[in-house]
Amino acid sequence: MSRDLVFAYPGELETRTGGYGYDRRVVAALRDLGWNIELISLGDGFPKPNARQLDDAGRRLSELADDSVVLIDGLAFGAMDEWAGREAKRLRIMALVHHPLALETGLDGGQQEAAAIREKAALAYTRGVIVTSHMTATELAANYAVPAERIAVAIPGMDPAPLAAGGGDPPLILSIGTLTRRKGHDVLISSLEKLHDLPWTCRIVGSKVLDPGVAAELEGQVARSGLGDRIELAGQIDDTRSEFAKADIFALASRYEGYGMVFAEALAQGLPIVGCAAGAVPDVVPGSAGFLVPPDDPDAFAAALRRLLEEPETRISMADAAAIAGAKLPSWRDTAVIISDFLETVP
Repeated sequence: MSRDLVFAYPGELETRTGGYGYDRRVVAALRDLGWNIELISLGDGFPKPNARQLDDAGRRLSELADDSVVLIDGLAFGAMDEWAGREAKRLRIMALVHHPLALETGLDGGQQEAAAIREKAALAYTRGVIVTSHMTATELAANYAVPAERIAVAIPGMDPAPLAAGGGDPPLILSIGTLTRRKGHDVLISSLEKLHDLPWTCRIVGSKVLDPGVAAELEGQVARSGLGDRIELAGQIDDTRSEFAKADIFALASRYEGYGMVFAEALAQGLPIVGCAAGAVPDVVPGSAGFLVPPDDPDAFAAALRRLLEEPETRISMADAAAIAGAKLPSWRDTAVIISDFLETVP
């Protein structure tokens, strides 16, 4: 088959989240492998577009020539079941699923069910599905009726980066993630309140504009904690490698991760980790490199942080283990080769 591919995504490809970062790096690496890629933005509103936004997105894709191979980011595709049903015979539709939309934090039972029904219907019209973790592959096979042989797992690649020096006085706790409910920054802040007796500073890096309501809540929580001189909501930082390099501990209390690229980045730069045993995080973070506690448990999160703060030998041991695990992570070329090989099998 030809190496022509349409890649469609919601919003702006330059958005600074892990999912969009994956998209950008895969597109670049596929081009290096000889793929001709046409980029199409599907516009705003996803994953919950209004009728006009959904129609506009479908119209952009329906203008494609017959038999085009089109790979659609799941943040949009999960809501495009009706369009997929109309075009599945004419276009060779593929989906890139970072994590099922029904598993996003903040949905009630009815919203979760509706999202799952739509995404399951949309996925039924695909020729194949690319996922970013083995956990998501298992989820789609078990609960979304996607045959395992139509799923390719392409975990995110990693770039070489400087190891964190450690030895901060006081230790710097770094958290990186957009200020949204799913990232659990409220849990982190609550846990830090329980550690006011110890020396530390904390820097929370992430966009404040994707969910301004949550960002405002977090700013209020920091103010009420009385720790505003020790906890910084730093906003979006484009190059996070220098952030990791200056830190002593990486801490993120995500309630769910389809993969958790930022945890892999922390490993690659040799940081001990405190996170939650949620989604694919346990697949990314080995037990030797950090502590994973139940989601939404500030007491457990604080206890794990306390160990790393009070036990320098544990912190150093876990930092070493993180660097070893990080060195084994795939490159972006490795990730792209998996996707390229899978795309070439599209019927």
